Amino acid sequence: MSILYKEIIMTNHENLVNLFESYLAENDKFENKKNKSAGTRARKALAEFTKVAKERRKEIQDSKTAEQTT
Repeated sequence: MSILYKEIIMTNHENLVNLFESYLAENDKFENKKNKSAGTRARKALAEFTKVAKERRKEIQDSKTAEQTT
């Protein structure tokens, strides 16, 4: 596995962590402070999380497949 490939994987992993933390913060503002704009930002973070999670799932599957063929 190349170093660049590992960096991309970590980038997506870190991106997932950051997006989830962003969602938690915005959801807290929405639920506790009744900030409607925060609700919009929380939904946006979840939508982006879903996109990145799909990419990460594909990376994991590709890595498993590459290991099986080697």
